[in-house]
Amino acid sequence: DVQLVESGGGSVQAGGSLRLSCSAPEDTYLSNCVGWFRQYPGKEREGVAAIFNGDGGASYYADSLKGRITISRDNARNTVYLDIIDLKPEDTAMYYCAAGGPLFQPYDCYLGSPFLNYWGHGTQVTVS
Repeated sequence: DVQLVESGGGSVQAGGSLRLSCSAPEDTYLSNCVGWFRQYPGKEREGVAAIFNGDGGASYYADSLKGRITISRDNARNTVYLDIIDLKPEDTAMYYCAAGGPLFQPYDCYLGSPFLNYWGHGTQVTVS
């Protein structure tokens, strides 16, 4: 499977901002559907954002972060970003990105989709 790479995490004070990045290896292009997830210790991963780059396009956000996050895509850089502002202690988690594979269907692109096949190792966000 293709291994994605997340970056941009770190330790920040409450109220700060971060830009998380999700990139695919050289010669591997991100699919039309890319999602961001986060995982608290001892909890299952939960979807926080997703972006569909097909006809019309669409973005999806979790209620817990809506208004504070923006997902975007730069096709030239083969990268999807997650911008988070006004960070709160409850945002502390490991953040992962995932992308659909060759058989991915457009109707399977939504927040927290379980049909994303390519994953990264995650980037830690710690807010104090």
